[in-house]
Amino acid sequence: MTHATKRGARTGARLCFATAVSALTGLAALTGCGRGGPAPDDGARPPEEVITVVPRDGARGVRAADALTVDAPGGKLERVRVAAVADGDERTVPGRISADGRRWRPTGPAGLRLAAKYTVDAVARDERGHRAARHTAFTTYVPEHRFIGYFRPEDRSTVGTGMIVSLDFNRPVTDRAAVERAVRVTAEPRTEVAAHWFGPGRLDFRPRAYWKPGTKVTLDLRLRDVRGAARAYGIQQKKVAFTIGRSQVSTVDAAAHTMTVVRDGRRIATLPVTAGGPKNPTYNGKLVVSEKYDVTRMNGDTVGFGGEYDIEDVPHAMRLTASGTFLHGNYWAPPGTFGSANTSHGCVGLRDEQGGSPATPAGWFFGKTLIGDVVEVVNSRDGSVAPDNGLSGWNMPWERWRAGSALR
Repeated sequence: MTHATKRGARTGARLCFATAVSALTGLAALTGCGRGGPAPDDGARPPEEVITVVPRDGARGVRAADALTVDAPGGKLERVRVAAVADGDERTVPGRISADGRRWRPTGPAGLRLAAKYTVDAVARDERGHRAARHTAFTTYVPEHRFIGYFRPEDRSTVGTGMIVSLDFNRPVTDRAAVERAVRVTAEPRTEVAAHWFGPGRLDFRPRAYWKPGTKVTLDLRLRDVRGAARAYGIQQKKVAFTIGRSQVSTVDAAAHTMTVVRDGRRIATLPVTAGGPKNPTYNGKLVVSEKYDVTRMNGDTVGFGGEYDIEDVPHAMRLTASGTFLHGNYWAPPGTFGSANTSHGCVGLRDEQGGSPATPAGWFFGKTLIGDVVEVVNSRDGSVAPDNGLSGWNMPWERWRAGSALR
């Protein structure tokens, strides 16, 4: 609301005028009637001359990098309040008036919020002591496209020591450095964590070695208004916290048909298994449990095996790769298969009952397993799992992993 002064012929009656100012905390309307304000012909300058605001009042499509300034040339600012409303959320923009009162500048994070409406309310006195108040508003650029990162693990979860923080973006990222700079993964106790890009759509983070049990990890997504590609800006502003649980690493020896389970450095079980058969051997390497299902359907059509199998009720299933490798309960193979032969299409099977039973090897292991636990396969006839197949980044040497950061 701008300062308005009524000018007109005097009629002998005493002229009373009022100056309306925008609502600022502790500031009432200033009047020129009686005591307190200058008469209309005392030389008071229009508010827009006393207070200048950039971007201009009514501006649209203002870019994130554009300047936001409030100045009082030839005067002195008394109060400035700037607010931004985006997605129904109003935030006050922190700022500071200079010592001479001539300038107000933001002091918070650089850059304007996109798809937001800004309001500026300022009060200043000109060089003759006249007070002026000014209200302006402008809107920022609304991007054509927005992108988000689907993250894992879940907020407030407890995970295994092999957990890799992984972000899958819904749009290809071309400005990887800008996006990576806006994502932080920190740990307590302090742990070096490095980023690695797997193509334009996936960004993973891990430490040099498995996490230490009890570590508190925080994923800080500051992607809002970050430009990830042409006309595509992020929308997330979120913190995700999770805890590293006890250590459990299980080693599947495909040649010996066994799985040895080690908990916190102590072997707690050796279980008979059946791994991938001669035509479809199981991947070698360090695999990480990324999903758990009490029961799930496994259909060969979905992973390139045609109609070779379709089992609607596979119990105690734990995903190890994105391409379809599971460690799961198996009730259809003869009991003598486990510990003596490899017969699967690449999965690792543990003896179970139809419907799943906690008393079987598969049920016992399922109950002892966390998302993020490591299952390492050795002595299989297949090659090593690709580092981007599931959460298999532990199969990449540390220096090569670090080299995959866009900031190095």
